[in-house]
Amino acid sequence: MEAYWLGRFAFGCHRVACYHAAPAMSDPIPEIDRIFAPEGPLAAAVPGFRPRPQQLEMAQRITAAIAGNLALVTEAGTGTGKTFAYLVPALLSGGKVIVSTGTKTLQDQLFNRDLPTVRAALKVGASIALLKGRANYVCPYHLERAMDAGRLASREEAAHLRKIARFAERTKTGDKAECIDVPEESGAWGLATSTRENCLGQECPHQKGCFVLAARQEAQTADVVVVNHHLFFADVMLKDEGMGELLPACNTIIFDEAHQLPEVAGLFFGESVSTSQIIELARDTKNEAIVAAKDYPALQDAAQALDKAARDLRLAVKGENLRLPAARVESENEFAAALQGLADAIAELGRHLDTQAERGEGLANCLRRAQELAAALKRWRGGSADPEVAGGDDVVKWVEVYSQAMSLNLTPLDIAPIFRRQMEGHPRAWIFTSATLAVGSNFAHYCGELGLAEADTAVWGSPFDYGKNALLYAPTGMPDPNSAMYQEAVAEAAWPAIRASGGRAFVLCTSLRAMRRIRELLQEKLAAEGLELPLLMQGEGSRSELLERFRFLGNAILVASQSFWEGVDVRGEALSLVVIDKLPFAPPDDPVLSARIDKLRAAGRNPFMEYQLPRAVINMKQGSGRLIRDEDDRGVLMICDPRLTGKPYGKAIWRSLPPMRRTRDVAEVEDFFLRALPVELPHEQSQP
Repeated sequence: MEAYWLGRFAFGCHRVACYHAAPAMSDPIPEIDRIFAPEGPLAAAVPGFRPRPQQLEMAQRITAAIAGNLALVTEAGTGTGKTFAYLVPALLSGGKVIVSTGTKTLQDQLFNRDLPTVRAALKVGASIALLKGRANYVCPYHLERAMDAGRLASREEAAHLRKIARFAERTKTGDKAECIDVPEESGAWGLATSTRENCLGQECPHQKGCFVLAARQEAQTADVVVVNHHLFFADVMLKDEGMGELLPACNTIIFDEAHQLPEVAGLFFGESVSTSQIIELARDTKNEAIVAAKDYPALQDAAQALDKAARDLRLAVKGENLRLPAARVESENEFAAALQGLADAIAELGRHLDTQAERGEGLANCLRRAQELAAALKRWRGGSADPEVAGGDDVVKWVEVYSQAMSLNLTPLDIAPIFRRQMEGHPRAWIFTSATLAVGSNFAHYCGELGLAEADTAVWGSPFDYGKNALLYAPTGMPDPNSAMYQEAVAEAAWPAIRASGGRAFVLCTSLRAMRRIRELLQEKLAAEGLELPLLMQGEGSRSELLERFRFLGNAILVASQSFWEGVDVRGEALSLVVIDKLPFAPPDDPVLSARIDKLRAAGRNPFMEYQLPRAVINMKQGSGRLIRDEDDRGVLMICDPRLTGKPYGKAIWRSLPPMRRTRDVAEVEDFFLRALPVELPHEQSQP
């Protein structure tokens, strides 16, 4: 799903647990000390809890920031216990708190496990809510339209839609997570849910039974609301339009996995038009026409023509998973013709909708959407974003190509002044935390990206014994990372370490192409030596499915790309080796990065040292953080890129990593596994 769609979903509430709000603490710091003490409430209520100075200090700093309505940026290493360190002050603050996480998985963990645990330990009354986007809730109106239309892509999709309809009759929340009979990726969900664009709002005939509306109303009473970053910025955008619901009433905002914020904010403070949006408009128009304008076949024809025009635009750009500057595609005759065809098709649909809109609210809504898309497409072609969206700042014009879709984007080059404006106007605390925000102990890059010049900062290292339990291995003799045979060199260098670890390895790659090639090479190695180690690759299933298989197998090799560099938690011996093919510098031809580099250079600044290197450091810390997830974990981090040791800036990278012992000798790696993790390799296949 494209980022634009994630961004435009308004809020809904999953579940709300209601209690009386806790009063604010009169003397908060001593209370924090008591709670985190060896004989305190957390120790009594949480099995295995042990006091950690880093956790206590972090909780104290957050408590003070909340009390003073301050901005605080914190880095807390793995094992610090940062979740409890911010949840305790949040629950005791006495005000409304928004906790924003990087993923839905973390949302669920906070709501279902961590928040109830801490609340019970503290014996405080506080209402908590888990909020998801519109796409997570059945829309009775669109479900009815889809059932009436009866035009589905497959029998399987039709069966899924019928199951959703039966679910909608018995559910109290409408949350699709409760509908276990229909896969989350089923196309039927797109027909049975709503978006901000196609919601009829107060004009909807099903307003009284709207799950999203009911959820929003419940959410207003919650003391602690758990969202994710995309949903938070969706509310920010609604606020700018006079519709925001959560932010105005909030006293404290806590961002967990805050390293993701600059990228997410860039998406929201820009503007995007996707072929998926346009295809969904065509689909909704056809469904509405079947109900309200059966006698006007020209509308159906215009909708079908728009659907084809959107798909033709995608086909005009060859390849997939590409980010391209607009100039590169606009110069192609096929793209230019397809783009004009799309503009004409939207205009034609708008003309037909204008004659039929009065026949139903659904058709009127489609007319509004067609007009908005036409205006956005015009702005993109002109290279100027809506100043109400992008804040009037310089933007870069670019195209992102997916396997089945395409988005046309206008992204601000500098989000700092825009984000800073969101922080002004209402006194509240802003807490930013992650395991990866600083370069060493320096937050200049991160704070500069978000305009947090006045924020307080703090770093707490991991309490884990990396010196004893982990080894950093940088192999010798590696070629230049840009050489044609680099993937072959990575596989060759990594193989002895993988064999010594008995599998139990992540191989993290910086590109999909490298991932596929290294997987092929490792498969050849396994076959040549007759080893029966399971070999998995990103894309062979969902991330959760692959992780479940990896944990279950216990000796697997998983070759993956960007989606496995963060947010993955595999504890124990199942993951004992992490191999990273290259330092994670963003491709210099990325259109947004390239434009920012040019802007920094034009201002007389050093884009590599000020922007590219800090981003690479943060990404490297994320990837390396997959290795040691518990105090008993042991393992080897292998970084193949020769620039780690051969370039002056390499020192800044490895100094930002946890304090592991370092080696360049593969024999030390083999010895590490022999001593630390004795394994029995699978028997070699018997010879015929």
